[in-house]
Amino acid sequence: MAETLFEELKRYVGFGPEDEQALRALHEVAQPEFPAIAEVFYARILEHEGARSALAGESQVGHLKVTLRAWMEQLLRGPWDENYYNLRCRIGRMHVRIALPQHYMFGSMNTLRQEFNRIIDENYARQPEVLRAARVALGKILDLELAIMLHTYREDLLAQQARNERLSTFGQLVGSIGHELRNPLGVIETSLFILKGRPLASDERATKHLERIGEQVTLANRIVSDLLDMIRDKPLKREPLRLDEVWKDALTSVQGAPGVSIQAEGLEGLPTLQGDPGQMRQVFVNLLENAVQALGETGTVTLSASSGPEAVELILEDSGPGVSEPIRRRMFEPLMTTKARGIGLGLPLVKRIIERHGGSIVYAPREGRGARFVLKLPLPTSSL
Repeated sequence: MAETLFEELKRYVGFGPEDEQALRALHEVAQPEFPAIAEVFYARILEHEGARSALAGESQVGHLKVTLRAWMEQLLRGPWDENYYNLRCRIGRMHVRIALPQHYMFGSMNTLRQEFNRIIDENYARQPEVLRAARVALGKILDLELAIMLHTYREDLLAQQARNERLSTFGQLVGSIGHELRNPLGVIETSLFILKGRPLASDERATKHLERIGEQVTLANRIVSDLLDMIRDKPLKREPLRLDEVWKDALTSVQGAPGVSIQAEGLEGLPTLQGDPGQMRQVFVNLLENAVQALGETGTVTLSASSGPEAVELILEDSGPGVSEPIRRRMFEPLMTTKARGIGLGLPLVKRIIERHGGSIVYAPREGRGARFVLKLPLPTSSL
């Protein structure tokens, strides 16, 4: 059986049973200090603007400290198997998604190395052989951690660059075709307006077909607009933004089946933000249309809102089938769609608009069935 990359890396650094034993022994004395190490670790990170902005400032640090303690638990207890490797790979991919520069990874690992070496010195000062074994094992496992994260970081970064190159070519093509399509669509709309005023319109079948033509022209115009919005930097209006009013306006554009219920709570209590009401309306419309289409004839769509010290949080949930794991990884990429009709621009546009407002959007799976999107938008004191 072929050797896996993780097995090759362990062989390369000489990581074996003796090192595993030394790390488990170190875990016994280091575990009580995990909370203090997490405090030192993130205090160091927050001193640097680049790392702080990649981690979304101090708002996420409380959660990340808990995650780091779990990371240290597995670091020193193992098992150091393929599941361990796969979990560490996700960390490298996350660094790509949040655009965390690689040099912060090295700096962060050095902070952990210093803290663990301090614990080794304090606990094994009178046991030189144990001290040496612990220090060697620690060096190997931290080197393995860096090797795994850098490997996956490089893989995902190269894939991201390839996608960006494809999108650049796509954008040039769309810009040319989109403007050319506006002309024939404009002619069709004008001719349709004239036909509707002629005796032909008294024929019920003719009237029905004229309405269908009008609907399809509207749909085609929207697709062209969405395509063009994806490739151009549409200026943001910076004005008072009341999300409850934007939500109510968006509801007028979304039609669901009679058995579909759309509810919202907490919007009225949100503070006034700064942003573009028109573009935020598009965010709500796109998310609502996706949810309603996923539900079909029956189900519930719920929006809940709350405000924190730095940002407002919106959670949009539906009781539909949810999104499969393979689709989640690419759901915010342009042209990615599972619909029979549609070209996969709704969620990419949502992400683009939210990020231009200084916010973020993630897909957070629900327990059981259903989809959940979590949006965060900065309060007015934060920059857009």
